[in-house]
Amino acid sequence: RRQRARTPRRPRHTARGQLYGLSARGLAINTARAGGEEFPLFRAFWVEKPAQGSRSIVIHALLDSVSTTGAYRFVVEPGEATTVEVEATLYPRRALTHVGLGPLTSMYLHGPGHHRIDDDFRPAVHDSDGLAIFNGNSECIWRPLTNPRTLQISAFLDKNVKGFGLCQRARSFHSYEDLEARYEKRPSLWIEPKGTWGSGYVELIEIPTTVEIHDNIAAYWKPATGPAAGAPYSFAYRMYWTETLPIGWAGASTAATRVGRGKRDGTTKFVVDFTGPAVTPVRQLPVAVVTSNPGTVSDIAVHENPEANGVRVSFELDPGGTDLCELRLALKLGDQQISETWLYRWTRS
Repeated sequence: RRQRARTPRRPRHTARGQLYGLSARGLAINTARAGGEEFPLFRAFWVEKPAQGSRSIVIHALLDSVSTTGAYRFVVEPGEATTVEVEATLYPRRALTHVGLGPLTSMYLHGPGHHRIDDDFRPAVHDSDGLAIFNGNSECIWRPLTNPRTLQISAFLDKNVKGFGLCQRARSFHSYEDLEARYEKRPSLWIEPKGTWGSGYVELIEIPTTVEIHDNIAAYWKPATGPAAGAPYSFAYRMYWTETLPIGWAGASTAATRVGRGKRDGTTKFVVDFTGPAVTPVRQLPVAVVTSNPGTVSDIAVHENPEANGVRVSFELDPGGTDLCELRLALKLGDQQISETWLYRWTRS
């Protein structure tokens, strides 16, 4: 299979029946910041001999960089989903003003939701197609990934985030038509904090690329107050390398996002499919609440989608001469939101 350009010693796992895809990192420092990113390395590993009959393996690791060193402990257990329990203590050599916890890296070249690359025979090429967040208010957020023409940074403010991850939701071979890469078999990776992580934000980095061998997507938790110099800083979380997200969510989830030319010059049409218990079966069509800042949304429609066993929302965006619009969509029945919140950053091609 194609070899991916990666920084050394990024851990990768799979769930049962999957192929390697996105990566996890020990720590992110100054990602996409002026002056350049710092890449900590795991310089040494120690593996405990498992007890007879044990289903897990314990790995200790030493992380080191110019700004910090750190002691890590991983408990890895394979299965239908592979889980990794992570405990870490950093010893910063200087204040870490922009540090990312639970950092993930992936690749998104193109797909039906963002097809800047239009000369590929394959309908989609990506290791992950969206960022999922389960925030401190128990709101589920889905942000489709893009491959922009310029570097894009998005911050999702939160307090005591319950989980976040880069996910691969398109699971059909026909979504990719790639017999070599088999992108439909790439895992999703979910980060579940242990304890409370306080105030901060999930940051998403989208870097322009024209080839699939480069990881151009990064996501992590940025604490509001970074580790101070000279004092230990401990945190813990659980990783799930999986096919479906390990959260109890009874609402509708985004199954697909498609983007194309609108009916009027300068407009863009969006088609978003939702599936899940809240819309399967469809007993009553929900209302789609769609907003754009800036820009104008029109022609909002909701239809039953028997092919996806859910509902389809379509609408058109008129950016009104702006180069960037932040879109928001949610399904409601009465006053109750029954879907995750779909977010999308439209940029002028």
